[in-house]
Amino acid sequence: MASNTTPLWLFDLDNTLHNASHAIFPAINANMNRIITRVLEEGGHPCDEAAVNHLRRHYWKLYGATLLGMVRHHGVRIEDFLHEAHLFDDLPGMVRAERGIGRWLRQLPGHKILLTNAPHRYSRELVRHLGLHRHFSHHLSIESMHVHRQLRPKPSRLMLRKLLARHKIAPHRCILVEDTVDNLRSARQLGVRTAWVTQYLRGSQALLGHIGGQRVLSRLPGYVDVKVRSVRHLPRRLAALGARR
Repeated sequence: MASNTTPLWLFDLDNTLHNASHAIFPAINANMNRIITRVLEEGGHPCDEAAVNHLRRHYWKLYGATLLGMVRHHGVRIEDFLHEAHLFDDLPGMVRAERGIGRWLRQLPGHKILLTNAPHRYSRELVRHLGLHRHFSHHLSIESMHVHRQLRPKPSRLMLRKLLARHKIAPHRCILVEDTVDNLRSARQLGVRTAWVTQYLRGSQALLGHIGGQRVLSRLPGYVDVKVRSVRHLPRRLAALGARR
């Protein structure tokens, strides 16, 4: 539980703390496409590449996660989809990240929670590989994001409200650090402060589908308190985020 004076940081993982667009997202996209192709084929639906890509992108835009569309409309089991979508031959070899992330996280006052729409097994392995696990007091993966027995991943306001209540912290004392603008906008609607990490946006735009692709914004959105290229810039932007050392 955070105190009344220190912030609670909510950190996204993929394309925020590391470059998922380099190799991991392409592999996840390929895995998802195999799942969707099989499901469509078994249901007697068109399963060519265009149809599969369209469905993956459509469900992401509609629900915030391709997984939810596959569960709700095709009866896919959550556990099966997450497991198969995150199978990699060599995850450590696919990781690209800046050096010194742990040092920058240590400079941020308050507790830190990893809040990711990725599954627990994958995110746990990745964070340990990056050497960042010791910096997070809690690790909330997509399996933890249930509200009233319904899966509610980011950008769900219901899920965020439940998280804030659990940690007994006012929204304005909480800071969400993300690359995905839809998640930032949803958090800001609750009063959560927001930091937008942008250095991997170009890669995510090229991979329209897994994360939906980021919209190109001509100016800073009103729901973003701070825009930074990298998490390394967060310590110098504490005042703008209302955070104290």
